[in-house]
This record gives sequence, structure tokens and C-alpha cells, in this order.
Amino acid sequence: MERGAVISLFLSLFVSVVASADIYKDPSQNVEIRVQDLLSKMTLAEKIGQMTQIELKVADNTVMQNYFIGSVLSGGGNLQSAALATRLQIPMIYGIDAVHGHNNLYGATIFPHNVGLGCTRDPDLLKRIGAATALEVRATGIPYVFAPCIATCRDPRWGRCYESYSESTDVVKSMTDFIFGLQGEPVSKTMGIPFVANSSKVAACAKHFVGDGGTMNGINENNTIIDYNGLVSIHMAPYVDAIAKGVSTIMVSYSSWNGEKMHANRFLVTEVLKSNLKFQGFVISDWEGIDRITNP
Repeated sequence: MERGAVISLFLSLFVSVVASADIYKDPSQNVEIRVQDLLSKMTLAEKIGQMTQIELKVADNTVMQNYFIGSVLSGGGNLQSAALATRLQIPMIYGIDAVHGHNNLYGATIFPHNVGLGCTRDPDLLKRIGAATALEVRATGIPYVFAPCIATCRDPRWGRCYESYSESTDVVKSMTDFIFGLQGEPVSKTMGIPFVANSSKVAACAKHFVGDGGTMNGINENNTIIDYNGLVSIHMAPYVDAIAKGVSTIMVSYSSWNGEKMHANRFLVTEVLKSNLKFQGFVISDWEGIDRITNP
């Protein structure tokens, strides 16, 4: 074979190998291109598994590997979370409530209910509480917390009003500085982008999107009856602040808006939250929230 033909064949093979390489592993590529490349290589079972979070008590090596589980929850009262996490020895994301601190760890600091913290009108205090919570949670190997709750409580009969900082939307907005304590403060060029500063910080989760503090008669998981402008100005405004501060995830509410389950509300979750508000992090369901869309 002539030298030119050999070079031509070599170049053709090189191009073929590069084209078939895993683009998603190449950090020099655009993020969207990497994501699309990875998704194109995943099976349906892998995609479903990666979107699924199971309780730590039922997680083991076989389950994690066979079902491609994406993340694990350290559920309420699971005091052995750190020991179980160590035993699994599989890289994964652990999530924990931590609305009032690392409440799954014996000896951890438990902070006052949000309704009490809101009374302080002190965003810097919230930031320091967030930092302390992040440190204790991260010390047990968990990098993700389901906090803060940023519902505006419009009815004191609501059974979870203690999780709200206030009936005032402006107060709730100011308390979203808690996110800076949990995740760290982003530099100017990363403002509005999901951000975790270092290994002493955790990913935060603003919840519950949206309107769970305004349900009819204050009944938990009930129907929030309000027009779109009211929903935006009262209940959605704190999420605008949370997104601007780089919150990593947002949890959808069990409640409904004018009769439509929030977990099934494409307009609010996809069009408003993702497209209009430009949220770039993960949207997650509440505990078995998908199962509650229909009855039975």
C-alpha cells in the first residue's frame, strides 16, 4: 500500500474512533452536548433508575446495581444513616430532611422551627445556621439536604405552618439566605447557577413548589385556590430569590393549584419554573408524590 493511502486509512480510522468516543466524558465539550450524548447511550431502565430515590434501610449493593438507583434518602428517624452509608460503599447521592438541622444524627444540633427563626428577621443568623447544618450533615457523608422550606403561610390552621418562616412573602424571601449557609456563596459569574462551594457544604432544596402554604382551610396537601398573579406575588416570589442564589434543587408540592395536582402541572413545573424562571437544577418529587397524582 502506498504511503498516502496508509495515511488516509489511518486518518479515517482515527476520525471513526473519535466519533464513537464518549463525548459526555470530555470536559472540554459543551455541557448540553455532553448531556445529550450520555442520555443517548442510556437504556430506559437506566433512566428510570437514575430518577428514583429509595430509602436507605432498603438499599444494598444488589439493589443499587440491578436497578441503577440514582440516589438514596436517609428517612426520618434513621439514626444509623452514617453506618449504613459506609457499609454500602457505592458512589451515590444521599438526601436528608435537615429542615431543623441534622435531625437523623444522635448528638447533632437541632435548631428552632422555621416559624421561630422567621421572627428574628435576621438573614445572617439563617446563613450561619445553614453553615452549621451543612457541616454536620457532610460529616456523615451526606451531600444533599431537603431544605429550606420557603412556603408563605397564609393560614395559621395549616398543619405545617411551623415550617414556614412567615405569613409575609418579603420575610420568607429574606430567609432564603439559608441557602448561602448550606451551599456557600457563589461568585458573581455563577449567580443563579446551581452551586456547592466545597466539601463542607451541601446541595440545598427549596420546597414545596408552589403554594402549599395557601391551601383551602389550611388543610395540608389540599387545593390552593388563587389566580396566577396572586400565586406569583405571594407564593412564587421566594423561589425567584432562591434560584438567583443558586439553589441546586426544588421539590414539588403535594398540594394542588385550582384543582390540578402540582406534581402533574406541566405549566408551572416545566414552562414557568424551568423556562420562564430559568431554573437549571434538579426538580424532584416529594415522597411518593408521583403515586399521589391519581387515586387509586
